[in-house]
Amino acid sequence: MIDGTTRVFTWEEGARIEVRDLGGEVVIEANAAGLRALASHLLTLAQDGTPDGAHLHLEENNGLEEGSVGLVLERCDYE
Repeated sequence: MIDGTTRVFTWEEGARIEVRDLGGEVVIEANAAGLRALASHLLTLAQDGTPDGAHLHLEENNGLEEGSVGLVLERCDYE
């Protein structure tokens, strides 16, 4: 729940996402289902009424493949 509004982050069956830090750039590697899941997560954060600072943590074995570095998707409306 974000600011009294429920946001649902959905996953497609078979989604595979791996995040690697190559020391200067980050690689997000995903199959088609994983890319659709990431797009859905970003669209959820972009919904009207979602407050600044709302975020989603993706970690190894919690949305990301084993060996991945953590990834935080966060809404930031202010500079």
